[in-house]
Amino acid sequence: MAGSLTEHLVASLSRPIAAADRERASLHVLDWAACAAAGAREPVAAFLPALAEGGRAGPCSLVAGGSADATAAVLVNAGLGNVLEMDDVHRGAIVHPGDTIVPACLAVAEAADLPGEALLDAVITGYEVAIRLGLAAGTGHYRLWYTTATCGTFGTAAAIARLLGLAPERVVDALGHAGMMASGLWQCREEPTASKQLATAHAAQAGVMAARYAGAGARGPHRILEGALGFFAATCPTPRPEAITAPVGPWLIHEVSFKPWPACRHVHPAIEAALALRDRVAPGEIAAVRVATYRDALAFADRPDPTTPHEARFSLQHCVAAALLDGPVTLAHSAPEALACPHLGALRHRVALAEDPDRTARYPGRFSAGLAITRADGTVLTAAVESARGDPENPMSADEIREKARGLLSGALTPEAAGGAVAAAAALPGGLPVRAFGRALRADDLPSNDGRIDHAA
Repeated sequence: MAGSLTEHLVASLSRPIAAADRERASLHVLDWAACAAAGAREPVAAFLPALAEGGRAGPCSLVAGGSADATAAVLVNAGLGNVLEMDDVHRGAIVHPGDTIVPACLAVAEAADLPGEALLDAVITGYEVAIRLGLAAGTGHYRLWYTTATCGTFGTAAAIARLLGLAPERVVDALGHAGMMASGLWQCREEPTASKQLATAHAAQAGVMAARYAGAGARGPHRILEGALGFFAATCPTPRPEAITAPVGPWLIHEVSFKPWPACRHVHPAIEAALALRDRVAPGEIAAVRVATYRDALAFADRPDPTTPHEARFSLQHCVAAALLDGPVTLAHSAPEALACPHLGALRHRVALAEDPDRTARYPGRFSAGLAITRADGTVLTAAVESARGDPENPMSADEIREKARGLLSGALTPEAAGGAVAAAAALPGGLPVRAFGRALRADDLPSNDGRIDHAA
């Protein structure tokens, strides 16, 4: 292959974008916005304005209320989408592209007063780059590196380069600059930190900087991926460059999954399996529950005794017990009241985990789990989920995605305003100005919940 991997990647971005692609992108923009608006009610959101200290007034919307210049909007908004673990995800790449790409594109498009089509085309382009790079980086990279931040930096750079109208050679430069700044280590999940939000904020802003720097004429390393001192050599034990050079088909945004429940995606197959059995057994009949799943699900979500809302959302035991006890998992199930609930705690301690080597072998192409419930009388009920709800093989409908968004937005906006934001997102493919969508998201009288989520929410 002639040229560098980034040159090959950029060349693949020139294919047409169809109306159906933009419709799909508008759902991802809405999904990110709703997740961010709900995340803005959480205590961690109070730290993010410190990143934009000294920012100027501007036309770019802050989902927590008000407006600012593009730099401030990127930094503050891009820390909010992952707070409640309801963000979109590409399972093969193990990257949450919306967390970095959407807020960066929204701010830059608002600042330039661009139409909705421009925003959506940039989002589609950015998702393509982040996903292809995540697929190339592989699970060896994901073991230590927060792929959403590392690959998200590259994806954001490509998206902003599209908004800025950069020539292909300048986009290659932008990806080179992005590689110089791509970062984010998984130690943040081993300790009680707010660093994950900083990582996505930094990745989004770094992508914007990379594109603007390239647009000014600054040359970047073209072999930032495959070079002897490049991204693969430094961070990827078993890179798969063929994921970048493979023939292109439909835009990869169509492969991205939506999350129906507020929990780590590795937990979702087990939640769905529990829901499949819930109506067949009463909680008092359950003697034991066994979850068999892939290795990374255990590495991320084996938490038998969660003590914080964040830990609850990363606990297979807690979420499976909640699904068996109450039905679909909601934000209320990670509230302090739920963590202290004796009935939920007792059931949680009956949930055992085990690795299923066959499921590990199919991961990350499949996020799957098997669940077995042993009744007090010794009989056993089983269920298996091979593709979690929201995956391409088990999709949420557009109406379900909009209903999810409406519910999350209603915590920050009036029901009427939440409906208006949903409608505004649907109008983006038809040319609604991005500023109009941004204004629909603003929650200038946002209530604080002091870290608690109402069980009735």
